Amino acid sequence: MSPDLSVILPRVLIVSRRSLRKNKFVDFVGEYHLDLIVGHGAVPVIVPRVSGVHMLLDSFEPIHGVLLCEGEDIDPSLYEAETSNLSLEELEEIRRIHASDTAIDREKDSIELRLAKLCLERNIPYLGICRGSQVLNVASGGTLYQDIEKEVSKKIQESQRVKHMDYDNYDGHRHVVKVVENTPLHDWFRDSLEEDKMEILVNSYHHQGVNRLAQRFVPMAFAPDGLIEGFYDPDACNPEEGKFIMGLQFHPERMRQDGTDKFDYPGCPRAYQEFVKAVIAYQKKLNSSTTSVPRPLKLDQAMEKKRKNIIRSFLLARNIYTTGQRMNPSKESELQAGAEFLEAFDLVSLMIILSMQSNTALSLQQENRLKQMGATVRNAGSYIERLKMNEKREDLAKHVMGKMSVEQLSDMLSFYHMMGQICSEVLDRKLNGIVHGIGS
Repeated sequence: MSPDLSVILPRVLIVSRRSLRKNKFVDFVGEYHLDLIVGHGAVPVIVPRVSGVHMLLDSFEPIHGVLLCEGEDIDPSLYEAETSNLSLEELEEIRRIHASDTAIDREKDSIELRLAKLCLERNIPYLGICRGSQVLNVASGGTLYQDIEKEVSKKIQESQRVKHMDYDNYDGHRHVVKVVENTPLHDWFRDSLEEDKMEILVNSYHHQGVNRLAQRFVPMAFAPDGLIEGFYDPDACNPEEGKFIMGLQFHPERMRQDGTDKFDYPGCPRAYQEFVKAVIAYQKKLNSSTTSVPRPLKLDQAMEKKRKNIIRSFLLARNIYTTGQRMNPSKESELQAGAEFLEAFDLVSLMIILSMQSNTALSLQQENRLKQMGATVRNAGSYIERLKMNEKREDLAKHVMGKMSVEQLSDMLSFYHMMGQICSEVLDRKLNGIVHGIGS
């Protein structure tokens, strides 16, 4: 049998960007990103930007890392648009100047924000480049400038202003950033920094950027106008242990000398190198952990049909129970699968546990409601008889327990309390598994 490659190879999810080509949409990812991911030992898995993918991200498990890069402006409503007092005229001018970026893609926003939040929740290694850094900040509660020129440049001295986008010199444009000491960026570019300046030149392809940095992050570099050009989570930055959460506003993968593949600085590929190192370590940790993502159980066609019939039966039963309506006789056959499913369980043990937790007998109203429960309607009377039989057994149990010592009763109560908790937890997991499988 061939080995499971998803266990062997660390997987990095990258969301594609949609573009119009020859009157049709195409999805793409910059090849520089892919080359660096592959070159350092991981496998890029491209998540297509198509409608509904944000609801299918579980299908891409296991996820060992996420790299988010190019794309349009993030929908301002996702960060409350608190960053701007721009007039309608100014917004129109921004849309005209940056037409390719201001065409908001809400589907891509939804996919990428869900991935970013997943990484933050699970500590999955995350590298955000340009828009990807902005997604990370928004996912963590930060905000953005909707337009740097309108909201930053006009408010500072001309000598501090920075050109963050140059359409006439797109790939060749560079501007200065000051690197913060004792940060990963400082470590990567250490050999290229002059001690008294701590500056490097970076490329720039954006008209938006971080305004309020989310609380969990620490800046790594600033432009002369004060814009944050890189940040990271110091509590999630140890690649050897599978920890890496970082955002870079510039594109180190594209900082190459004109006409060659030679990088501007030796430190340019380090972000990808350290990111993939964390991805590999995270994969090893995930594979060795008992909490690794479980693989979904695959059923044959007959079992899958039976599972769906049981689910349909339970849903019908729930509707009858919650609405209190009388059962339509034509629906009785649909309830049979649920009734047979329940009959496979030994209800006596469950009733003992319930009686230990509550010493009240069933009321007439509760009996009537039980008769309305869909999964037991096929033969509701027999279930009521079984419950009444349990009441007799309960009386017998009380008689026996009356002769037991306090210590014995205490031990028994603790035991059944523990069993009730275990039963509840297992039942929750099983029901969640059923519910999550409804749409499949």
